Amino acid sequence: MKYSIYPGCSSEGTAISYHHSAVEVAKVLGIELKEIEDWNCCGSTVLSSVTGQFAADVLASRNLALAEKMGQEDVVTTCSSCYAILGNVNKKFADDKFKYNANDALSKDSLSYDGKLKVRMLLDVMVSDLGLEKIAAKVVKPLKGLKVAGYVGCQTVRALREFDNCENPTFLDNVIECLGAEPVDFSHKLKCCTGIMAMTSPEVTISALYPILKSAYEAGADLIVTPCPLCQMNLDAFQIKVNKAYGTKYNIPVLFFTQLMALAYGLDRKAAGLDYCIVSPNNALKQWA
Repeated sequence: MKYSIYPGCSSEGTAISYHHSAVEVAKVLGIELKEIEDWNCCGSTVLSSVTGQFAADVLASRNLALAEKMGQEDVVTTCSSCYAILGNVNKKFADDKFKYNANDALSKDSLSYDGKLKVRMLLDVMVSDLGLEKIAAKVVKPLKGLKVAGYVGCQTVRALREFDNCENPTFLDNVIECLGAEPVDFSHKLKCCTGIMAMTSPEVTISALYPILKSAYEAGADLIVTPCPLCQMNLDAFQIKVNKAYGTKYNIPVLFFTQLMALAYGLDRKAAGLDYCIVSPNNALKQWA
């Protein structure tokens, strides 16, 4: 199983543990991830307000053009925002006028894109292409007794609506169960964390995070896992501010689902990237890490 992987900017910063654990877990599962050479930022949700939509689209499509040069593999990303941006731009290449204009711009970088690739989330690839049985088969240290809140977030299954169920997603919970852990009944699994708004309106973010953390806590979760870098960063970094604002004492570790997979597969804490967390997972994971 071979795929081109678009790491995205967060993989070199706030979500370095995600990228690192994803690559290590992929090796265990026999998934070959070939990094797109000379990739650039997808532009996220803010670039279009500065450059205009077309320029932002061309910047994102440059990554797809680079991937196409590598071969006709699907482009996999670990970031929900990158998935939304690249996936939506990819669909625009079905329009002949957009394709012509975009390729005219890309030609200045000696590139072109035919629009034939498919943009995928890693969670989708693991469940849809590999399958739950194979995910479970690699477990050597079952996470029995660990209660986990699977936080999907608002973009992962809704951005393109091409995998899982956008109103009642099960992929993440199914993976958690495959690892031997217990996915708790988590009513806020699809609620928005406010994303990058945390940088400009932190008070809005804090008010949005409180019910998410409250829901996980009341469900008895030992920790939260997510496939989204922004969700992980906000829940982890702002948890202390939620406690200060609401008089709570939440101390819930927030990990990426690939970190949990790494532990269940017997990889060490370095491979699992456990030392990058703000809220320490050491107590919750002391049996396995």
